[in-house]
Amino acid sequence: MHVDDPEAPTERTRHALRLFSGLPHDYDRMAALLSLGHEDRWRRVLVSCLPDPTRLVLDVASGTGAVAIDVLRSRSDTTVVALDQSEPMLRRGVVLTRQAGFAARTTFALAQAERLPFASDAFDALTFTYLMRYVDDPPATIRELARVVRPGGVVASLEFHVPANPIWHAAWLFYTRIVMPIEGALASRHWYRVGRFLGPSISRFYRRLPLEDQLQMWREAGLDPVRYRTMSLGGAVVIYGVKQGG
Repeated sequence: MHVDDPEAPTERTRHALRLFSGLPHDYDRMAALLSLGHEDRWRRVLVSCLPDPTRLVLDVASGTGAVAIDVLRSRSDTTVVALDQSEPMLRRGVVLTRQAGFAARTTFALAQAERLPFASDAFDALTFTYLMRYVDDPPATIRELARVVRPGGVVASLEFHVPANPIWHAAWLFYTRIVMPIEGALASRHWYRVGRFLGPSISRFYRRLPLEDQLQMWREAGLDPVRYRTMSLGGAVVIYGVKQGG
């Protein structure tokens, strides 16, 4: 496992590290539960945005490696670098990737998305999941992510979304504010904190950075065209763009 030497973490980074510190062992099971079983499909849509062939992929905010494993399953000639700032999550990813039979095609890096320890234009594609809510400067972060992708390569992301339809939005509010904390509490103290945190975190993020502003942020980072797809009645969104210059 490669270890970067990041700058002193900000309060947002420290909060993210605390939040995920107690989650690795049952993260994938709880992610499936809290997404009502939809997350597997969301990841498949994310992976389908990558061109084929894609030789070298950087998976940022890789966590326990679910996206990295999906990429490797779908492409027999691809190698993945899985990067995360949480060492406990990444170590769980090492175990799960080995159990899935992909250890030989996976490298792990402990580093921050805001300061990637790679040369410019180093990767054919880059994926990231649930990242931008945890960084202080999303425009600077997307520029850094785009930097390490070769011209003509693809950057693709998966994030929760807020349904626009008033009926589904009301149902989403009920689920994220009432049901998710209960589900979390039934699992553990750590997951109760996550269940309370997620809904308000998603709402704050979209008030701070609406989807159209995010798409413009991607374009200004040199990713154009940029497209998106909402899923599960607006509960999740995949964004993907091509780095200019190819």
